[in-house]
Amino acid sequence: MNDLILPTYADVVAASERIAGHAHHTPVATSRTANEELGAEVFFKCENMQRMGAFKFRGGYNALARFTPEQRRAGVVAFSSGNHAQAIALAAKLLGIPATIVMPLDAPASKVAATRGYGAQVVTYDRYTEDREQIGRDLAQKHGLTLIPPYDHADVIAGQGTAAKELLETVGHLDALFVCLGGGGLLSGSALAARAISPSTLIYGVEPEAGNDGQQSFRSGSIVHIETPKTIADGAQTQHLGNLTFPIIQRDVDDILTVSDEQLRHEMRFFAGRMKMVVEPTGCLGFAAARAIKDQLQGKRIGVIISGGNVDIDRYAELLRH
Repeated sequence: MNDLILPTYADVVAASERIAGHAHHTPVATSRTANEELGAEVFFKCENMQRMGAFKFRGGYNALARFTPEQRRAGVVAFSSGNHAQAIALAAKLLGIPATIVMPLDAPASKVAATRGYGAQVVTYDRYTEDREQIGRDLAQKHGLTLIPPYDHADVIAGQGTAAKELLETVGHLDALFVCLGGGGLLSGSALAARAISPSTLIYGVEPEAGNDGQQSFRSGSIVHIETPKTIADGAQTQHLGNLTFPIIQRDVDDILTVSDEQLRHEMRFFAGRMKMVVEPTGCLGFAAARAIKDQLQGKRIGVIISGGNVDIDRYAELLRH
């Protein structure tokens, strides 16, 4: 791991320039109710309003935009439960690159439909019995495709970091930043940006309780692998952090927190009822954790990255009713 070349804030800056005019500069929202309930100023970076509905477009476009002509002709392959799938599919369509996406059989129907709608070929697998990473590697080798993983890739990490860069440039110094954590692409990229722009900001990664591999890894000092967690936060059903994301998180993040599925449902209802926004369960991780430790945030300026809003509408209604 010591021989790995980790991305830097300079890569985030370059990614910001590369995706300009292609990715949305998403809005930063505030809520008087949220401020009153937390006793803090809370700034929400609304990546649920990003192209294809999630922050993943940033890293996906940044990675594909760096392809050589040969790579563009051959095509790209990716594996994802949904948002990275759509990001790569849309970026590939915009750049004229053939795309193959490996998706779990139980991925939200809306995410599968959107991925196919962008023109990608979808290959399905059973997330509980099959290895998506191996399937992706096999397809890449067989067809000469370039594999772009959902988080453990320098260009992906740099692209994701542009969300936190924009947030900090918009609102200024933050006392704390809460970022959802699956494989660590968004968190590690956000940490690169925050440490460069606002060095004293406390950075928190947030996972579902059922899938706290990142928390275990952070506290043990080495990457912990777990079985696929059962949680409504499908974007955080990862089994381990990446060889690139983990050392950045270990170096730059202050702590990893966890929240329950019930807390995620509560925040989904908050976003829908109070802020009139559709936020997928994974996108609620950051604010759920901020609310849980609100006693530590009194009078502070808090940033929360809402990672996405891609959730099947029937599933969304079911979760809100639960």
